[in-house]
Amino acid sequence: MFSAWMKFSLDAARLGCEMQTVMALRMLKLAQGGKAAETEARRMVAEKGVAFAEAATTLATGGSMNKAMRRMSSRVRKNKRRLSR
Repeated sequence: MFSAWMKFSLDAARLGCEMQTVMALRMLKLAQGGKAAETEARRMVAEKGVAFAEAATTLATGGSMNKAMRRMSSRVRKNKRRLSR
């Protein structure tokens, strides 16, 4: 039981660090301005609603926090790769 909790805690901490990186990359993109910044702002707002609905649905249908966090981590990593190019 303790090891499962520790793994979840480490995964949550890793996700938090990755999210901060994505937030910093997005702020840099927004600071540049132009069409790319506008597109990124729209994408950012739209992603929030989708991510919330997806996580809520996973939990409401009996899914685990681990499953919801894995999906969020996947999205964050994709955003990090896209914004790092």
